[in-house]
Amino acid sequence: MSQEERLATLSKLGYSYRQVRDTQNSERVYRSLLEQLKEPKTDYLPCYLYYAQALASNGKYRESQEIYELYSTHQTNDQRGKQFSRLYSDVSILSRNAGSYRIEFLETNTTQAEFSPMYYKNGLVFVTNRRPGNALKRVFNWDNSAFLDLYYLPESTEMGETVASLGGGSASRKKKPFRRQRMLGEDDYTAPTANDTRTLGFWTGNAGHDLPEPEMGSSAGTQKFSRALNTKYHEGPVAFTKDGARVFFTRNNYNDGKYRESSDGINKLKLYVAEEQKGSWKNVLELPFNSDEYSTGHPALSPDDNLLFFASDRPGGFGGTDLYVSRFSDGTWSEPVNLGKDINTKGNELFPFVDDRGNLYFSSDGHPGLGDLDIFYAQLTDRTAVKSVQNLGEPLNSSKDDFGIVTDGVRIMGYFSSNRLRGGSDDDIYRFRREGPLYACRELTVHVFDGQTKQPLANAQLNVDQQDGLREKRQTQTDGEGNVRVCLDPDSDFRLAASMTGYLSNRLGFSTRGLSDDQPLRLEMPLHTAPALSGQPLKSKIRGRILTHTGRLPIDSVEVLLRNLCDSTVSKMVTGPDGRYEFTVDPGCEYTIEALKDCLGTTGARISSGADSATNLTMFRKGDIIEIQNIYYDLDRWAIRPDAGRELDRLVALMKKYPAMRIEMRSHTDSRGSAEYNKALSTKRARAAVTYLSKNGIAGQRTKATGYGESVLLNDCKDGVKCSETEQQRNRRTEIKILQVE
Repeated sequence: MSQEERLATLSKLGYSYRQVRDTQNSERVYRSLLEQLKEPKTDYLPCYLYYAQALASNGKYRESQEIYELYSTHQTNDQRGKQFSRLYSDVSILSRNAGSYRIEFLETNTTQAEFSPMYYKNGLVFVTNRRPGNALKRVFNWDNSAFLDLYYLPESTEMGETVASLGGGSASRKKKPFRRQRMLGEDDYTAPTANDTRTLGFWTGNAGHDLPEPEMGSSAGTQKFSRALNTKYHEGPVAFTKDGARVFFTRNNYNDGKYRESSDGINKLKLYVAEEQKGSWKNVLELPFNSDEYSTGHPALSPDDNLLFFASDRPGGFGGTDLYVSRFSDGTWSEPVNLGKDINTKGNELFPFVDDRGNLYFSSDGHPGLGDLDIFYAQLTDRTAVKSVQNLGEPLNSSKDDFGIVTDGVRIMGYFSSNRLRGGSDDDIYRFRREGPLYACRELTVHVFDGQTKQPLANAQLNVDQQDGLREKRQTQTDGEGNVRVCLDPDSDFRLAASMTGYLSNRLGFSTRGLSDDQPLRLEMPLHTAPALSGQPLKSKIRGRILTHTGRLPIDSVEVLLRNLCDSTVSKMVTGPDGRYEFTVDPGCEYTIEALKDCLGTTGARISSGADSATNLTMFRKGDIIEIQNIYYDLDRWAIRPDAGRELDRLVALMKKYPAMRIEMRSHTDSRGSAEYNKALSTKRARAAVTYLSKNGIAGQRTKATGYGESVLLNDCKDGVKCSETEQQRNRRTEIKILQVE
């Protein structure tokens, strides 16, 4: 056998082990393959990715990091290499909140697969391939495993046994040994099936003969969910409308007794909906965006039942399977929209769930995680645009597959699926309860640098003092890049002090109160060199002018307040006819500046005292029109994008600063499309912005939404004029007009 034949054989063998979730043997084979490669070859680059994934699944994160780094060097168009490598340099970040959760194993689990629980009435509907007693069931010819059905577990019988608590220890429960192989595709390049391996796919077997079900454990209290929905092929996962009157469910391409295949002979998955009538499910219908050529499944509904999230490997996605959303309008479901690159990756995104606050949960092997599928949490704006995505960490995630979560809006209690107990074999359902804070700590990276040269300062001292006195003062040093990472308690206030020989100290206040996600934070702290002769303390000037927003004219008799963030002291002065202000301050601190005058308002500013420079503040009054930067929209869309959400958050803060302030939200489009259409589109955009403000605590009577369409362009991009996309986007904007300040 030639060298090339040996490599090809090892590649196929490793892939086979990968498909049946045997990560130990997958790691062994890929290790052997890569040792025989003298240098990376294009044909075998995926093997580096698969090897890194197998190492992570086996808990070998340091080794996995090295392989991911090697993979990213040669596969620069795949960001997974860099992203996973960065996480595995300190994977402990995903275990910092482990003590907040208690995990329980449900006694209803058997030696067969149980997964994807969903709330229904006073219990759970879940997916399983179990069969009670000695009953017969149709099976795959390929591996004699049973098809999946929907079962119901009443709440009163879901007694659990604790297997991990307050720290997420490994499960110790023993189950009857039983291992079945997972179904594969027909060649080395075909992905596993959705319901057998949790990866959205297809069914390739022909209807088989009946065989008795393997032995299983106790399943007392469970029952088949519906004879009308359960067929001889796969059913599940499911989602129910809020009133329980309709069910959306996944099933093989089989309805009304008709079995269909794709052009390459594969029976794909589809989404169906049925209605509850007198205790039975009737009128099973396909959803309009299904196809015989690709799979669609794993439904999830928004709290108002108007948005349907699902997974699909339809063409045009980012990777294996992506998440999509469809909107119910005028009696039908719209063409699905991909949730975009913030959610979807080159890997697989599956099993969406939306809680009662509109937050999205999903599982992914493409976002950095502990191995295999991890559960992620995404905050959404306008119900579809992504604000942030975070890994839930241990103990909800493990190095094996974790998926199919259901929970409440603040994650107090819920259920999820995992195959962690049996080392990657069949799935079980777990219950969790949160007994600690939602965010155990907030990671803050402090960057200390020379205020003049901007070069990082290594070995600078950082003191962290928690203002409520719950923790002792902490001291640490910066690394070679001037960075130091600290973990801060949530909902607390801190004083940070950076110092180094030859430099003046810098002191800042910092708060973790009101932060809406668990994303890492970063703080810049410049240090300025001490004077050569220390006869007098070094002083600095903060100066500038107070100007009108419209016309930039100086304003007389404005009270200017300068707050020192090091010690919270406040200095005041009043402007003259030239609108000028000036303060003498100590260097090494940051300051906030505010301006006060009747019937005028301002956003204020934050100023560093490192150098003498002018900071001009503008003040707005009734009638002023202010363009809020970066509130743009995608072509033909009105959803609030994440970048726009950040800007609107600043507007929320401003309106809370001035409780009597009222505004008109003015939205504009570019000139593409008809004037009538653009007027309607801009009105939707203005209303979307107003809705965002309302959801964030701004009363509706304080805002007014108006769409101006293409009637007020900021450049020459009118009908018939060729413009770049950047120029067109300049017109797709939202402004505010001040109707009242106080």
